[in-house]
Amino acid sequence: MSELRIAVAVVTMGNRPAEVDALLESVAKQDVAPDRIVVVGNGCPLPEFAERLSLPGEFTSIELDENLGCPGGRNAALERLCAFGDVDVVVELDDDGLLVDADVLRRVRDLYAADDRLGIVGFRIADEHGETQQRHVPRIGKSDPLRGGYVTGFLGGGHALRTAMLARTGNWPAEFFFAHEETDLAWRAADAGWRILYAPELLLQHPKTSPARHAIYYRVNARNRVWLTRRRLPLPLIPVHLGIWVLLTLARTRSLGGLRAWFGGFLEGLRESAGERRPMRWRTVWQLSRLGRPPVI
Repeated sequence: MSELRIAVAVVTMGNRPAEVDALLESVAKQDVAPDRIVVVGNGCPLPEFAERLSLPGEFTSIELDENLGCPGGRNAALERLCAFGDVDVVVELDDDGLLVDADVLRRVRDLYAADDRLGIVGFRIADEHGETQQRHVPRIGKSDPLRGGYVTGFLGGGHALRTAMLARTGNWPAEFFFAHEETDLAWRAADAGWRILYAPELLLQHPKTSPARHAIYYRVNARNRVWLTRRRLPLPLIPVHLGIWVLLTLARTRSLGGLRAWFGGFLEGLRESAGERRPMRWRTVWQLSRLGRPPVI
C-alpha cells in the first residue's frame, strides 16, 4: 500500500508576515515533507513564499478578494487541494502557530495509516512556556491536556482532516465566518462514522489568546451556536442545548456590552436561515455522550 499523501494549508489575513514565515520554515524542517503546501491570503495579497523560503513539495498561493472568515478561507484551500486529486490528508495550521518538533507530519501520517476510520486528528495547543489553556482541551472540565484519545471535537488552530471524510461530510460551514465551525464539522464527521482523535504528542506552539479579542466574538458566538443546533441536533435537544448555554453565558460573562451583543446574536440566529438541516442520528448522540460530551453541553 502506498504511503498517504499529506498537504499543509495555512490561511492568513496578511497581518502576521513574520509568524507565517516562521511557521512555513517549521513545516520545511519536518522529517516527512508535505506533498503540497497551500497558503491562502484571506482578502490580502501574498509574498513569494516558495522562492524565499525554499519550501518542499508543490507550493500554491491563493489570494481571495475578500476576507471569508476562518472556514471560508480554509474551504478555498481544501477546494484547491481536492481539485488536484492527489492528497489524502490535509494539515491545517493557524498562521501564528509553530511546529516545534520535526516529526509532526510523520506522526500524522502514521496515525492515519493505522486507522482507516480516523477522520480528524486534533493537535495540542500550547504557548511558548508549554502551557495549554483549558479551553483548548477537547473535553469537559479540567482535563489533563496530555491525555490523548478519541473525543467529540477538535481545535481549529492545529488539526488534520482526511480528504475521504470530507468527500462524505462536506467542507467547513463558510457562513459561520468565525466560531463553532469546528463543532459543526466534528458532528457531521461523527454522524458519518468517522473517529476524532486528540493526539497531544502533536504540538502546535501558539501564543496564549482569548477568543473575545475579536470584536465580533460575542455576536457570532451566539448566532453560530443557534445555527449549529438548528442544523445538527434532533428537535428535542435544541431547546435543551440553547437553554444550558443561555444560563452559562449569564454566569460567565461580566461585560454588559458583551451580554447585549451575545443576545443580539442569539436572536439573529433564530431569525435568519441556518442553512441545511441535517440532524445527527440518536445513535450519534449516544456515541458523543459515551465519549464524555453529550451534544447539549
